[in-house]
This record gives sequence, C-alpha cells and structure tokens, in this order.
Amino acid sequence: MSDHTKLDSEIIKFIDECREKEHADSYLIAVLHKIQGKYGYLSDVHMHEVAQRLQVPSSTVSGVATFYHFFRLQPKGKYHISLCLGTACFVKGADKILEAFRSELGIELGETTSDKLFSLECSRCLGVCALAPVVTINDQVYSKVSPTQAAELINKARFEEAA
Repeated sequence: MSDHTKLDSEIIKFIDECREKEHADSYLIAVLHKIQGKYGYLSDVHMHEVAQRLQVPSSTVSGVATFYHFFRLQPKGKYHISLCLGTACFVKGADKILEAFRSELGIELGETTSDKLFSLECSRCLGVCALAPVVTINDQVYSKVSPTQAAELINKARFEEAA
C-alpha cells in the first residue's frame, strides 16, 4: 500500500501540469479523481496538499470532495459491498437488504468497518433488473438476494479471510 501521508511524484507532476494551464483551479475534480484512483480514497492530508499545490482554499477542496458522491473520504474495505437501489431492486426489497447489511456490519452507507474488512455503498442501477435485488461484493454479483442472505454473505467473506 502506498504512503498516505504525501502524494507521489506522478500525481505531483499532474498537479503541476494543471497549474500551468489557464484556470488551474478548474482541474480540481480531475486531480481528486487521479488521487482517488491511486489511493482508493481522498485523505485529509492529500486534500490539504492539493489545496496548497493548486493554490486554492482547503475549504474549496473539501467542499468539492464532499459534494460529489463519487469521492470517498475513507478507504474501502477489503470486501466492498454495493447494493443496487435502482427502481427494480428497491421495489423488490433492497431497502430491507440494506438494513440487514447495516445491522450485521454496524456501519452506514459510505463507511468501512473498523477492521477495514467491509465497506458498504449503494449503486443506482447495474442493468440486471431481472435479477433484482442485486448485491455486488468486489466483482462478484449476487442476484435475488434476501435480507437473511446479508449475514450469510458476510460470514462467507469472513470465513474466506480466516482460511
């Protein structure tokens, strides 16, 4: 895992290239995407360094990072659980499944368990509505999931982790 206390030279070079362009502050979202792509999330330290390097207020950087839902402010868990809350999944009980995952993991949407094993997010539509409700864990798709399966899926991951 990379050092989360400072930006690497590739990202610093990208920021420097952006600073040379007209309206450098308009590249803030691109810079944040690049950092999240590298580290998996936006740490406070990284956002502060971006503010210094782009010469914009830290409040601007954190405002952008918290406004857009695609930015993460915490690292993802090893098992990234995403529950589809699109119309078909919601109609078929996705809200109850979400509650089961919240209860089982003790976290809310966008959070990661203290052991860094699980993170919980939602998606809007995965395009597999006939399989609703759908949950993905990392790249594995689980279809027609019921609330009781939340504990089973979590226990399966914990078992794999212990093996």
